Amino acid sequence: MKFKIIFRNIYNKFNKFSCEKDIKLYPGSYYNNISIRCFTKKIEDNVIEELKKRGLVNALTSSDIINQVKNQTTIYCGVDPTAPSLHLGNLLTLIGLLHFNVRGHRTIALIGGATGSIGDPSGRNTERQPLSFSTIENNVTAIDNQIRKIFINGKKYASRRGFKIEDELDNVMILNNMEWLQKMSALELLNDIGRYARVGTMMAKDSVKLRMENTGGISFTEFSYQLLQAYDFWHLYHYHQCRIQLGGSDQWGNITAGIDLIHKKRDDSTKTTPDNLEITDHTNAFGITIPLLLTSTGEKFGKSAGNAIWLDDRMTSPYEFYQYFMKVADADVEKYLRMFTILSMEEIDQIVKTHMKSPEERHGQEKLASEITEFVHGVAGLQKAQLATKVLFGDSLENIRGHDLIEAFSHDSQRLTSIHRNEIVNRTIDRVAVAAGACKSRNEANKLIKVGGLYLNNQRVIEPQYKVIEDDLLDGVVCVIRTGKSNYHLIQVIE
Repeated sequence: MKFKIIFRNIYNKFNKFSCEKDIKLYPGSYYNNISIRCFTKKIEDNVIEELKKRGLVNALTSSDIINQVKNQTTIYCGVDPTAPSLHLGNLLTLIGLLHFNVRGHRTIALIGGATGSIGDPSGRNTERQPLSFSTIENNVTAIDNQIRKIFINGKKYASRRGFKIEDELDNVMILNNMEWLQKMSALELLNDIGRYARVGTMMAKDSVKLRMENTGGISFTEFSYQLLQAYDFWHLYHYHQCRIQLGGSDQWGNITAGIDLIHKKRDDSTKTTPDNLEITDHTNAFGITIPLLLTSTGEKFGKSAGNAIWLDDRMTSPYEFYQYFMKVADADVEKYLRMFTILSMEEIDQIVKTHMKSPEERHGQEKLASEITEFVHGVAGLQKAQLATKVLFGDSLENIRGHDLIEAFSHDSQRLTSIHRNEIVNRTIDRVAVAAGACKSRNEANKLIKVGGLYLNNQRVIEPQYKVIEDDLLDGVVCVIRTGKSNYHLIQVIE
């Protein structure tokens, strides 16, 4: 009994999660695999059933996971830092984590600082171009900050929707697998992971089979990716009590590889476990996959005109993010409300009923866009998006403050241009239109004026030689040039 108390104290010292009466794994030697039976926090709301209702479950590795989540547990999902921002395709897994977190479970977001340098072959026909280590490091830092921000915004959003939230980052951990994989030698990789893997099983993974069918095949580097992701799951299971991995449907093979490694290493270690330590069955590992999301027309979700919708407001402005959801088809509204929001089923049903009465008013799209923009960008980001929408789609700029307008488009370099005052005031509108990037030439601007296609502050310009005056500047700092129905350019006037 004495050594149990010693290892309990070690565990309490090193465990980064605050977990009352929850002692399952002990850091150090073979005691890592030992679980001592104790009481865990009871969770009333079964998150798996909730995810199923929302269409967020593609597959489960075992139905026993439903019993696992009746008590507080730990779940993780991973992202590779292949860009300086996550995109809309990553958002569903983060929403899945949020559903677990707001119901009292512990959540880990794992950034693949090591695996990102290799590249996941899942869902790809060709090998990804390798990134430099400095690029990966910068991406890791950016994504770490982004995930932190999303959880803070997301839990504030959940709090405003009735969930009891005490601390936005409570039970949230963000890790980088470079922390442990960079310490592993080639011999350790082969001994600690390789000897548990079977080549036949690895070759049977869809991500490998599809690539083997191509003339380019698959490199050993990418072939080994599943081993490293499997080890990630083992490491988190081993040191952080993580029992569940969440991922997209294309991650099924990698997830099952991790579970297989965990069970084999666990079974191996129990052979050397002291007889006087009690092993329980509460040590299984599970996987959940989220469906690959396509639009009602069969297009890959999260793309706009071939471009990714980023979660970083400097790469995709809150306005553009908001507008992406405003443009979804009526047939997708209910599905997306279930998947991308934490509104109750009753609230969603009511929104859909109201929407179907007058689809042309786009009530459902507006509610969807507002909910998901608030979740990702917070209330301030939503307000920016709504203000920008009012400016770009409204008839009048009355009651809109110039500085608010600049703030709303502060990260939208395609629409907002800074120009010195002496290049705007008392200059003809055709020159100003060219300076703003609204027209390629003065000749083009004059042609638009003749056909009534050039607007200043949403008012049609009639005179080709009209000169912009101080009164045309909202609060003396900004004006809006529009060509056609929806091509807007804002000019921020600087001294």
